[in-house]
Amino acid sequence: MDVPTAALVKDKLLKGLEATHVEVEDITAQKCSTSFRVLVVSPKFENKPLLHRHRLVNACLTEELKTIHAFEQMTLSPEQWEKEKAQ
Repeated sequence: MDVPTAALVKDKLLKGLEATHVEVEDITAQKCSTSFRVLVVSPKFENKPLLHRHRLVNACLTEELKTIHAFEQMTLSPEQWEKEKAQ
């Protein structure tokens, strides 16, 4: 399997989670292998605990996570994202 790109990760998260906002930062240069930091804003996260949100993201990227060494994620509902931006 090819190493995933930030663009591929972003596209899969946008489509798979019906996300309204996705940021993907390739932090591979700071780590020893393929690594990403993501921010995902999706209405699918409404009233879901953090663990459930992360499982939704991981399920969306099942194949890609097989070749990703480190994966940091922040998952917010649209309402939480609006509050975060207002700070």
